[in-house]
Order: sequence, then C-alpha cells, then structure tokens
Amino acid sequence: MAIKVLVVDDEEYARERILGLLSKTSDYEVCAEAENGAEAISLVERLQPEIVLMDISMPGMDGLEAARYLSTLENPPAVIFTTAYGEYALEAFSTKATGYLMKPIRQEQLLQSLEQARSLNRVQRLEMLEQREGVKSNRRHICARMRGNLELIPIEDVVYFQADQKYVTVRHNKGVVIIEESLKSLETDLADRFIRIHRNALVAKSCITGLTKSDLGRTQVTLDRITDQLEVSRRHLAEVRRFVRGR
Repeated sequence: MAIKVLVVDDEEYARERILGLLSKTSDYEVCAEAENGAEAISLVERLQPEIVLMDISMPGMDGLEAARYLSTLENPPAVIFTTAYGEYALEAFSTKATGYLMKPIRQEQLLQSLEQARSLNRVQRLEMLEQREGVKSNRRHICARMRGNLELIPIEDVVYFQADQKYVTVRHNKGVVIIEESLKSLETDLADRFIRIHRNALVAKSCITGLTKSDLGRTQVTLDRITDQLEVSRRHLAEVRRFVRGR
C-alpha cells in the first residue's frame, strides 16, 4: 500500500512540482494539498497522512508553527520541510521535523528523505529529535479547536494560561478557549514573554500591572483591562516581585 503524503505550500507551482516528482513512483500517494499551516493541520487530523512535505514561509501560520502543533498529536506524521531559505534549518529541526529539503527539489533528494521518514517509527523520531530541543521559539499563535474548527490566537492577544488537569485554559483579549497543550511546553516556547506565577499559571509579562492582596491575605497579580484574580504561589513570589519592581 502506498504511503499517504500531504503536500503543503502556498505556491501552486511548488506543489505541482512535488506532485510531478511523486507521480514517478508508486510508493507514495498524495492524499491532499494545503496552502498554509492551519489548513495542513486540519487535513492531517482528518486524513492521517504518514508524511507531510511542508514549506516554511507561508502566510498566516507558517510551516514551523504547524510542525510544532503536529508534533503534539497522539499519532503525528513525519514532517519534511521544503524551503528556499537555508537559515531556517536549525529551528526546523527543533519542531521534530525528520527532513529538510532546499528548493529547487531534486527527485533523488526527495525520495531519500521520504525513505528516511518512513523507516523511522514515532518513538525513534521523537528520541532522535529531542536532542535538537532548546532552539529559541519564534511561535506566533496558539491553536485551539472551536466547534470543530481550528482557531489561531495571536500570542500577543493572550493574557494568561491556566492549567486544570490535562487541559489548559487560554484567556485572551476576545474570550477563553481550552487547549490540550501542556503548561510546561508553553513555558518553554514562551519564556521570554510569559512568567510563571503558580504551578498552574503563566501570565503575559506585558499584561501584569502590579501585585495586590486578597481578602485572605494571598498575593495576586493585577492585570491590564481585566479583573481576573490569579494567585501568586509562595514558590514564585520572589521572582514575580523582582519582575514587577524591575519594570
């Protein structure tokens, strides 16, 4: 049975070139095409391709952000990036991508990357690519499911993240959504823009206006334009105070 491949690129010519190269082999079957990262995520969840060939520079959600989201799925596809820009290589591998092809793509290189991707199972891919973690994230969106549709929330609109068991509540300027991403992974990606105030909460540094005491004598952060009350734990109080005083 042919391996299902999703082709993602905002340029029709680039997609047609990859489709042409893949048409020369019966080992791989293109199950769908997408023009951006958000569309790619929806198609992966619906069609379950084994491999995604994805451009990096695309409007809206780019390939790097889409790959990070895909890597959190229970059964993530192998991701091979296709790009004209070599400077993306290091960050590309931090998303758990299994390949990186420079345009214009040659068939020999494409088939070699596809063979590598299909030869590694999920556990092997994660083990091999965990060594590439630690690259600074350029993440711009939070992905959330709303009534079956994928919603992209700009990071600059997020006020705080609050964990509750396996879910995380995202409070943003236009409302509240629930995501399944871990607070730890969010903290790793967004450490330069968010500060942990409690084991269950990360708050946007730009939204913190000060500290106050609750009626029970507990320290809370005050937030710009919203009245939500978030407690600062004793463990994180000194760090949060230093941040507030240093602003």
